[in-house]
Amino acid sequence: MSKILKGTMILTGASFLSKFLGMIYTIPFEQMVGPEGIELYFFAYTPYNILLSLSTLGVPMAVSKFVSKYNSLEDYQTSREMFRSGMYLMSLTGVVAFLLLFFGAEMIASRSLSDEDTSATLQDTTYVIRMVSFALLVIPSMSIIRGFFQGNQSMAPTGVSQVIEQIIRIAFLLAGVYIVYYLMDASLAQAIGMSTFAAFVGGVASLVVLIIYWKKRKPYLDRQLEKQTETYNIPKKDMFKELLGYAGPFILVGIATPLYQLIDQFTFKQAMADAGLAEVAGGALSAIHVLSHKLVIIPVTLGLGLALAVLPAITSSYTKKEFAKLDGQINQALQIIALLIIPAVVGLSLLSTEAYGTFYGTEQLDYFGNLLGWYAPVGLFFALFTVTSSILQGVNKQNFAVVSLGVGLLIKLSTNHLLISMFGAKGSIIATGLAVLAAVSLNLWKIQRSTDFSYTKLFKRSLLISILTVIMAAVVLVVKVVGGLWWNPLENRMGALAILIIGIGAGGLTYLLLAYKTTLLEHVLGDRVKRIERLFNRS
Repeated sequence: MSKILKGTMILTGASFLSKFLGMIYTIPFEQMVGPEGIELYFFAYTPYNILLSLSTLGVPMAVSKFVSKYNSLEDYQTSREMFRSGMYLMSLTGVVAFLLLFFGAEMIASRSLSDEDTSATLQDTTYVIRMVSFALLVIPSMSIIRGFFQGNQSMAPTGVSQVIEQIIRIAFLLAGVYIVYYLMDASLAQAIGMSTFAAFVGGVASLVVLIIYWKKRKPYLDRQLEKQTETYNIPKKDMFKELLGYAGPFILVGIATPLYQLIDQFTFKQAMADAGLAEVAGGALSAIHVLSHKLVIIPVTLGLGLALAVLPAITSSYTKKEFAKLDGQINQALQIIALLIIPAVVGLSLLSTEAYGTFYGTEQLDYFGNLLGWYAPVGLFFALFTVTSSILQGVNKQNFAVVSLGVGLLIKLSTNHLLISMFGAKGSIIATGLAVLAAVSLNLWKIQRSTDFSYTKLFKRSLLISILTVIMAAVVLVVKVVGGLWWNPLENRMGALAILIIGIGAGGLTYLLLAYKTTLLEHVLGDRVKRIERLFNRS
């Protein structure tokens, strides 16, 4: 196995495991703090995620690319200088981001609440936002170390530290909430404050892991420096100019989801109050953006992992002007999303009541499960936005992704209040879906204009995928109807689990078998399908 492939597998596996753990912990967490606690948690994490992404997403990726480039030129001194300068930069941006969030917490809290909320709610929201802000002192600097290791083709430090960070964060979060809320009998806000402070604890744990790796690898990295005979002696000003050029506009694109969530954070509760739905506003906001989002992101992550693996080849083909090959690679990236994520989101929509009830209990399940059913398809649009934006980066049109994101955010901002007043909480989901779909449509248009790409083959494959998905959906609906004769998922959590497992199993196997028999899998996944082929040959 090549070093690059092994590294990709490590990072993809670590990312998926982290997201899976991030979904699983919400089950006991929601049981401990309820919808009100989840709402407070959401109010803290959305602005935190945006500031964290702004201070970490672009630069660590850019450092990885920078280090990789100069290492290939055997200029290890420039790579080390960039690492050192990057640490100073991230320490500074981390402190600035911390100060912005800590001292801006009350303003963010006041904008997040409606006229129906009390001053006590404002104080609680301000407190939990301030508690999460401490993580910004650690994580930006820590992320630079990950970028440096990745640039040196060493993926294990990033993968291991990512998983350890998540495990320690979750352990501290659940233990902290239990001790503060149940043993010490403190307020819910203090318990949620402890849960958001867990981000800082997880960041410190990850930093410790990376320092251990650094101490182990430093002798080898120092020997590379000693062997070096000459250096480019790039001025720091030019170094940072090149670094920020790599990071580019994708700092913004990477925070697309949190930006859409921030619009809801600032407008949702007031819009619900204006619609006479203030009593369910907090629970609905939690159900959509924390609990449902955790469920939707799992299938999306799997599909994205496979689709994004094609993107380095897209960059190479465009650079070499191999347009026939480029056409096939863009097709494959988009078809993988259609093949895996369309049936996943349709299945989740149909089994939304069972899935929500299994993970989060049966309280108000009819209402919250319905919201998950509406939210699931939006996962497809977010996946398409990420992939199409990355394709634009591969064909050197990344600036347009910022335009499409801006259009999407404008649509969300202008329609959110209106659609919530018309359709209640699901109006917010419709506004997000329309906004992201518009951004995706613009990206697809730009890809076609920039590469003369034809969507004919993609359309034909998507049509076949849609037909197979309809058959799969029919199987899932039969399972729901028959299962409903024995169990009522609205009242019986174990019944919801049984229907969910049987529905996923029957629907998933039906789709997989049909996709295999029609050679759809072979055409889209290529060599990756051999393992599935062996499975069917055995049967």
